[in-house]
Amino acid sequence: MVEKVADRSSVGVGLIGFGTIGTGVAKVLRQNADVIEQRLGFPLRLVRIADLDLETDRRVDLTDIRFDADSAGLIADPEVDIVIELIGGYDVAKRMILDSIDAGKHVVTANKALLALHGREIFASAAKAGVDVAFEAAVGGGIPILRSLREGLAANHIESVLGILNGTTNYVLTEMERTGEAFEVVLKRAQDLGYAEADPSFDVDGIDAAHKLALLAAMAFGAELTHEQIPTEGIRALTPVDFELAAEFGYRIKLLGIAKCHRDVAGNERIEVRVHPTMVPAGSMLAGVDAAMNAVEVIGDAVGPTLYYGAGAGELPTASAVVADLMEIAREIRRGGSGPVAPLSYMPDHLVPKPLFPMSELRGRAYLRFTAVDRPGVLSHITGALGEQGIGIESVVQKGSGTAGDSVPVILLTHPTSESALQAALESVDRLDDVTAPTVMVRIEEEL
Repeated sequence: MVEKVADRSSVGVGLIGFGTIGTGVAKVLRQNADVIEQRLGFPLRLVRIADLDLETDRRVDLTDIRFDADSAGLIADPEVDIVIELIGGYDVAKRMILDSIDAGKHVVTANKALLALHGREIFASAAKAGVDVAFEAAVGGGIPILRSLREGLAANHIESVLGILNGTTNYVLTEMERTGEAFEVVLKRAQDLGYAEADPSFDVDGIDAAHKLALLAAMAFGAELTHEQIPTEGIRALTPVDFELAAEFGYRIKLLGIAKCHRDVAGNERIEVRVHPTMVPAGSMLAGVDAAMNAVEVIGDAVGPTLYYGAGAGELPTASAVVADLMEIAREIRRGGSGPVAPLSYMPDHLVPKPLFPMSELRGRAYLRFTAVDRPGVLSHITGALGEQGIGIESVVQKGSGTAGDSVPVILLTHPTSESALQAALESVDRLDDVTAPTVMVRIEEEL
């Protein structure tokens, strides 16, 4: 175990990974050292930084900070009480975190992908070693959503957690709606502005949101699951006409992560988790969240609905959450404790796999966009396939008209129906000779 710090005037911090977020952490620790010390009663001292890139000028004052590529030396350094892991990825990051735990060091990370996949092993190792792993920055950037679930809402049965969990996709959707431009055009602009990676798949295919939702479901419901168990759809199939029609129907389109707890009269629970593009009422709070911002709505049985809004990414907002974790752990070190007892809100023996609510049992309204040849009788074939599954139609819109043989978008808004009926109907529709592309479905979430 690391040496006791009672005889030192500060708590020492080591940072592994000096990229965008690591640079932000160093800046916050330097620039806000006075308020951090006033709130803690002692200073947080950045002792060492380890990174493979030793040449890039991060424009941070590194006076009195050892900076090299020796991550193992950083972990072993007796002056380092807390290790920050900000390199991302899986294998190397996991090894560094476990090595830090084995060395008796507390850990702060923003690595939601790693925790969503290997969190059980990491938290079990930390509990055995008597150290803490904190990860507020893993979900929502600078929004204190995890701390709110773990502490502020701890007395509640959480009924639902849903929200906009990825700033890149929210920027793309906002710009597609604003400009009427195609997905590829807006995505390229997002990449040029630094909102999207060169390979944007994790963001636009919903995987990043699913990683975050797995952590939120654990903290809200004590449900142990991985992102692979979460039905996930991205935003690539959306076109400008979908935003035009959404506005006409009184909705906006957002990529939502949705988690709900279904309890029967006997108290048995099933957990509903899903990530997909969703139409939300234009007057709802989530509908007003634009650009790269994030927002999460949590409903508890005692507190009712609450909303958490802010920057979901970026150098300083994410660094703010990392340093907040550092401060929480530093307080516990000085008190002789080891940080939060239950990092995932539930005690370890109450964090268990729970039955999942199958998508087939969902009920709700849906927006359907068919691409069909513009000729008589086609609409009746489509509505007939829906009718065979008992799906009622609320509205029908055809956009544009073509010459013989041309395909046009045909849009239907359904009455409330089951997901299983919708999927069966769409399989039939997509087999029709008159339908020339896969149907696009956007589910409608009314209760926001």
